[in-house]
Amino acid sequence: MKAADLRELTVAELQAKLKELEEEVFNLKFRAASQQLENTARLRVSRQDVARLKTVLREKAL
Repeated sequence: MKAADLRELTVAELQAKLKELEEEVFNLKFRAASQQLENTARLRVSRQDVARLKTVLREKAL
């Protein structure tokens, strides 16, 4: 997910996507803790996407 693509979305769409990604990160953390996560890099990428999304939301707020 690229920041340029995120900047084209509305605030409501960004907030919905943020909620989805935060749920995904929670599920990935849960699976990692129970040794069921095969692709551990996916957790890192998801956390970076959440941070990127929050950054774009903050830019729009200003």
